[in-house]
Amino acid sequence: MADHSLHSILEQMTLEEKIAQLMQLATPFFEGAEEQGEITGPMAEMGITEEIVRNSGSVLGASGAKEVRNIQEAYLKHNRLGIPLLIMADIVHGFKTIFPVPLGIGCSWDMELAEKSAEIAAKEASVSGVHVTFAPMVDLVRDPRWGRVMESTGEDPFLNSEFARAFVRGFQGRNLSEDTDRVAACVKHFAAYGAAEGGRDYNTVDMSERQLRETYFPAYKAALDEGCEMVMTAFNTVDGIPASGNKKLMRDILRDEWGFEGILISDWGAVKELIPHGVASGEKEAAEKALNAGVDIEMMTTCYVHHLKELVESGSVSEDYIDEAVLRILTLKKKLGLFEHPHRGADEKREQELIMSEEHRDAARRLAARSCVLLKNDNILPLQADKKVALIGPFAKHGDILGPWAWKGSREKAVQLYEGMVKRAGSLSVAKGCDVATGTEEELEEALAVAAEADIVILALGESSEMSGEAGSRSDIRMPEIQRKLLAAISKLDKPTVAVLFNGRPLDLTEVSQQADAILEAWFPGTEGGHAITDLLYGIENPSGKLTMSFPHSVGQVPVYYNCFNTGRPQGAPDAQERYVSQYLDIPNEALYPFGYGLSYSSFTYDEPVLSSTTFKVGETINVTVQIHNTSEREGEETVQLYVRDLSGEVVRPLKELKDFAKLTFKPHETKEVTFTLKEEQLRYHHSDLQFTSDPGEFIVYVGPNSAELREQPFKLVK
Repeated sequence: MADHSLHSILEQMTLEEKIAQLMQLATPFFEGAEEQGEITGPMAEMGITEEIVRNSGSVLGASGAKEVRNIQEAYLKHNRLGIPLLIMADIVHGFKTIFPVPLGIGCSWDMELAEKSAEIAAKEASVSGVHVTFAPMVDLVRDPRWGRVMESTGEDPFLNSEFARAFVRGFQGRNLSEDTDRVAACVKHFAAYGAAEGGRDYNTVDMSERQLRETYFPAYKAALDEGCEMVMTAFNTVDGIPASGNKKLMRDILRDEWGFEGILISDWGAVKELIPHGVASGEKEAAEKALNAGVDIEMMTTCYVHHLKELVESGSVSEDYIDEAVLRILTLKKKLGLFEHPHRGADEKREQELIMSEEHRDAARRLAARSCVLLKNDNILPLQADKKVALIGPFAKHGDILGPWAWKGSREKAVQLYEGMVKRAGSLSVAKGCDVATGTEEELEEALAVAAEADIVILALGESSEMSGEAGSRSDIRMPEIQRKLLAAISKLDKPTVAVLFNGRPLDLTEVSQQADAILEAWFPGTEGGHAITDLLYGIENPSGKLTMSFPHSVGQVPVYYNCFNTGRPQGAPDAQERYVSQYLDIPNEALYPFGYGLSYSSFTYDEPVLSSTTFKVGETINVTVQIHNTSEREGEETVQLYVRDLSGEVVRPLKELKDFAKLTFKPHETKEVTFTLKEEQLRYHHSDLQFTSDPGEFIVYVGPNSAELREQPFKLVK
């Protein structure tokens, strides 16, 4: 098919062949798949014929160079025009070498390592035959009850945008056509999936367009500006209309306003879900609404293949829309070089060399160490090698540290915490204490006996991977009761106790913070988790992670996030009453551990920021300079954060907004100076008429180690 124009191919296609290109089916439907035939029943129920399979445009979930080559070869034997398949899969935070979950990667604040993790994931996926990954997920998140917060990088639109760009660069590289070690990226979920009411997955989202544009849209737009090839629709409603049938969202904003020319794909089954949502009376209307809204590929339902031909013939859907969708699909296939090289990067020999190579595992170990966040440390850490250590808890010897969306990851090959620590500790004893959610008195008694003989207790606690991720919503975000019982019992021994937490969401850690002497938030750290955590516990590495999602005092406080609005009756104002202000009677308004927070084995102090000017105009800049001092004997890294507050806007502005940050490494007792350049563009926001402009007036600039501990200076923007 080399040298044939895409338009020429399109002209030769029948309407049925075009429509089949818009369908994505799971791997077992295809000849050559290792599990082919297991889906015979569902295939018949869906009304999928052999002819449809032989013309469908893409495969969901195939991988392994041998299997993918077999599928592609079998497919091309039957496809009349020799149009190759697109192979797509969920490669979210690693293929076989698993990196920390994205929320953990976010806490590294390290764009270079984030990009490297995506590059390695792409290399392993591509050599195994994958062409497209359904990542990055850039949904802004504020509610830890929602299990999929683990797949986001946090609650800040600026930081999420930076990570979105880094992940797209890592997955796609600079030249997707020539670099067969890369895969096309698909940003998801458009739009505002992270704002599901009650933190309940797939639930309603209802917010103003101004809020959408101000807070939720920036990271999607950043991914597209970086060249992301695909977009996936969200499951939720947006302004009363499900995203997969939302013409304003997809055609008006994504296509016309933003100029996106790539492929728009539904999430699994989302087109047919227009029916239970209540905006389509059946599959025929669902197909009409989704196609007219701009959805190019229908994933794993059959509304398009069963009804689009009839809809075209009746005039309800324009064939031009189908042609546009097919052309976008063919364009990506051509860009990936599939017409000339249908197997692209799939290579069984290289697969053996690259998958989980030492280089890849070293990168995973490095990023895992930088993703962990030290939340508390009462002079317990780092551990001394001569201390007798008891390692206790359900995650002491457990491989369930990869987290959700670790599709091809191996728990058996993941480095458990015990495996890492036994190589480092002078004396190490271990006991399970309990399972993640269940336990016996005998297990507890054994753990207490082991702890009683130790100098220090390490408690490895948290969630199983099934407790977060998709469909992993929880109303109680404390650790399971059996683990809280274990912690309480251990704490009564009055031994120095370190809690190491494995989880995919911010937890309610109020009890843990009261009972543990140190807390290390490890998230789901990935393949090299045990090594990375051990490096931190023993001071081989110095913790540098900073939270990108706030931890609440209680689930009743959720959503709690740093960049919130003030109220007319703010707590703590100079003239505030004691009772009649916006507050809880039983807990603080602020987070237990706020955005940007994270401790180190080093200690840092900040001088007052100095401004190059206290006023500036459009087109000018202000330099914000601050000196930071390492007041410790330990080399360490600090993430210096810059925030701004607009004191009086045309609409209410957040109390703080992250505008920039810098990561600096300090030698013992070293002082460094960092200068941020603040531009008028950074002060712009969406007004009530949705115009994106700045207002003249008074502002405050803040600099500090996190969103709660800040030094400030006022300045003015003048016209």
